[in-house]
Amino acid sequence: MRILYIDCDTLRPDHLGCYGYHRNTSPHIDRIAAQGMRFTNYYASDAPCMPSRAALSSGRFGIHTGVVNHGGVCGDMRLEGPQRGFQASRERLPFPSRLLEAGLRTALVSSFSYRHGAWWFYEGFMDIFNNNIGGMERAEVITPPALEWLDRRGQEENWYLHVNYWDPHTPYRTPDPPGNRFASDPPPAWYTEELRRKHWESYGPHSARETCGYTNAITDFTARYPDVPREIASLDDYKRWIDGYDTGIRYMDDHVGQILDKLADLGILDETVIIVSADHGENQGELNVYGDHQTADYLTSRVPLIVRWPGVTPAASVYEGLQYNLDLGATLVEMSGGDASPAWEGQSFAAALRGEAHDGRPYLVVSQCAWSCQRGVRWDKWMLIRTYHAGLKDFPDVMLFDIENDPHELVDLAKTHRAVVQEGLALLENWSTEMMRSSGHPEDPLWRVIREGGPLHTRDCLEEYCARLRASGRAEHAQTLEKRAARSSAAGNPFSGRSSDP
Repeated sequence: MRILYIDCDTLRPDHLGCYGYHRNTSPHIDRIAAQGMRFTNYYASDAPCMPSRAALSSGRFGIHTGVVNHGGVCGDMRLEGPQRGFQASRERLPFPSRLLEAGLRTALVSSFSYRHGAWWFYEGFMDIFNNNIGGMERAEVITPPALEWLDRRGQEENWYLHVNYWDPHTPYRTPDPPGNRFASDPPPAWYTEELRRKHWESYGPHSARETCGYTNAITDFTARYPDVPREIASLDDYKRWIDGYDTGIRYMDDHVGQILDKLADLGILDETVIIVSADHGENQGELNVYGDHQTADYLTSRVPLIVRWPGVTPAASVYEGLQYNLDLGATLVEMSGGDASPAWEGQSFAAALRGEAHDGRPYLVVSQCAWSCQRGVRWDKWMLIRTYHAGLKDFPDVMLFDIENDPHELVDLAKTHRAVVQEGLALLENWSTEMMRSSGHPEDPLWRVIREGGPLHTRDCLEEYCARLRASGRAEHAQTLEKRAARSSAAGNPFSGRSSDP
């Protein structure tokens, strides 16, 4: 058995041709989808980068691993504690370790651990290539070691190769040798001038007035990456912005094509399992977040999953059930003949891959604590988002969106659909209660993040950001943030950044 996992950082499904995108961003990935199964409701349980990969690797939710932030106490895995032996208990082994036990040689091409200091991500891999660039590398740096490993090991039996590309991640820096391949293609039609103007008058990290940052560091950023619009001051700016994102996807896809060609040259393409997915999606204007992953909403949490398993997955098939990314490890281990850990919360969807009846999960709860502190609930056609700490954004405590009819989250229905809101909040409360009951730890890490002062990326930025707001003619927003901070301080709490206080 040979398994290739293509891990595409910051890739949202609806910018791929196989998910219906109008631009030709992904011909090679589309070819994989045409031969396999495409998942339409596959979500990162915890976002963004480090929480997502912690859940994927461990098969457990962030509320249990403790990894929900990009820093602070909740930027590290919780220790096993006094019961730890000479090695960590077998129940805590990540899924690559279980694949190793099942007889697969495991290999990783990624700088993710170096970028985040997340050394646990290496566990279970025999061969590791880390270029120490830390996520700013382009595909031409990632592909050669992957090809070299395939030359050495590809024709052997039983391996798992994990290749991590970064090109869709901001700052957009990918070359396009023929020029802008999307120059004649319009941007997505959902984005309008009316919406742009609304965002322009508002505020928040990576909003329309500060796409590249929200502190003085923005000056250095835009000097280093002059092709990235620092503001969305017009629809032309938005097109340039989306062109940059889509060019990164297309350039990455070109390199995916090189790996497919290598598999073909080695005579193993038709025998190799190929999986394409991502750590999280990306907001591209939704909720006034541009080119970042700051929310527990539909756009940041939903990721592509394409699985081509020769002899197993029906060609050009679609699975619409609700699944988490942490379900993948249990699935791969089962399909590889290994044993899933009883400590994992991931549930195998191997039956779905075989085209058999599989209901998926009844609902999903997704988390974000690196840019804001939110939990979202996805069920039926709904996405409910509960904000506990807004991270310097203009978010209400509860938002509700009809994802089937409003996938870009343009119309908040929380005030008009109160019964649906109560249903979603009940699902969230039930999930939180059950998770804490089985946690073995007295504290929900979301509240630990808030006690530490909030999400890592917005801590200690209030004064500087308020100065920026005043300098750009948005003094009323600076006053709003300062009043919230004063109320929180008077209550003896760190600044919560919430849009309203209880």
